[in-house]
Amino acid sequence: MRNTFFKSTQFQTLRHLIRWTAITVPIAFVIGCMITLFLWLLNLAINYRFAHQWILYFLPLAGIGIYFSYKWWGGRAAGGNNLIMDEIHNPGGGVPRAMAPLILITTVVTQLFGGSVGREGTAVQIGGSISQMFSKWFGLSPEDNRVILTAGIAAGFGAVFGTPLTGAIFAMEVLTIGRIQYTALIPCLVAAIVGDVTVLSWGVHHETYHIAIVPQGSNILSVYLPLDITLLGKVIIASIAFGLTSYLFAEAVHGVKTVFNRFVEQKWLIPFLGGLVVITLTLIIGKPDYLGLGVKEPYPGAITISSAFNPGGAHPMSWLWKTIYTTLTLGTGFKGGEVTPLFYIGSTLGNTLSTLMNAPVSLFAALGFIAVFAGATNTPLASTIMGIELFGSEYALFFAVACFTAYLFSGESGIYSSQRIAVPKIFDDEAEPTESIAEAEHRRQKYMRKKIAKYRVSKKK
Repeated sequence: MRNTFFKSTQFQTLRHLIRWTAITVPIAFVIGCMITLFLWLLNLAINYRFAHQWILYFLPLAGIGIYFSYKWWGGRAAGGNNLIMDEIHNPGGGVPRAMAPLILITTVVTQLFGGSVGREGTAVQIGGSISQMFSKWFGLSPEDNRVILTAGIAAGFGAVFGTPLTGAIFAMEVLTIGRIQYTALIPCLVAAIVGDVTVLSWGVHHETYHIAIVPQGSNILSVYLPLDITLLGKVIIASIAFGLTSYLFAEAVHGVKTVFNRFVEQKWLIPFLGGLVVITLTLIIGKPDYLGLGVKEPYPGAITISSAFNPGGAHPMSWLWKTIYTTLTLGTGFKGGEVTPLFYIGSTLGNTLSTLMNAPVSLFAALGFIAVFAGATNTPLASTIMGIELFGSEYALFFAVACFTAYLFSGESGIYSSQRIAVPKIFDDEAEPTESIAEAEHRRQKYMRKKIAKYRVSKKK
């Protein structure tokens, strides 16, 4: 009887839970402490820049410093989030220890001098680097190393945004489009919770947002259905726009990198030129609203993520300006994440669309907030959960509709080129099993070149 118990599924599950909790808790605690340090330094840098606007003019020099930092000390760390994903899919040289301190320092420097970047990329790389370090200390197998790297992503993401459930789902969902890696479920959940609790216990508080009460519709169908059908239709239309914006953002980041690398021979000049363009745009616009995170007000009345939740809280072109600023900053080699700028782009676009469609402003800002993120990262489930964690569960159905619609309309693209495609959004009989976004794009370009070449030959005949 005793032997039967120890061989039972329930006992093996308990053993699995205890083992991974013991492994994950110390790792997630250290990640949480590093994220706390990062958020603290980030806050100091942003406040200093607000008080000293002239520091923006040193952004090009900061870009050169970042370039040489990675050239001299970065090595494989320059691969960023994509390197961590590649290590999870196909273990190779591992994630270098230098990744965590380098990305932390260079992101703070980018924010200090006005670059438009976010926090998620930094948090994920801190999580991945620390997890790899502990994995070597613990002597984990390659398969266990994959799991702990995934848990590191969860801890970093959950801690930096204060959304532990989202962090756990995001880490499992972001690796492969159309398939969630449930093998890391327990470590991811434990890591995200411990990381978030650690940050909170250090006294760090996250931004809060509020959706105003949405009045019920007066159409005849609302009498029979517990849902405003007219509003749902508007949500779907807006979500298509959110998905297309996600596509624009992802393609623009990759496009800026390609253009600068093709036409600028001296690579250290790329961030220098990128910094000059950001300065020029800011002088043309005449305000610093699109620099940095876009969370805090550089001056009273500035356009921020929070202001987008209020009527008149965004300019009709705010989302496009932030897209330009962020793609230029990231595409020319500055360091940081994409997600907070995506929140800004989505919430300001939602504000604009709400005016055009006579829809609730705060609801559409919230939908844009999570849906543009869903489309750009190909994580509709995690984004839906984020909506519930940040805004409450009352509009969960609208969150799901927005995120999954945006996900579909963002196409076969994304900000993570190493993300694998297990299930294409649209059937593709040429697709290779679990090819990456970068490989799929290369295959499509090769196919188009063949078609163009065939057309030219047939035209000559």
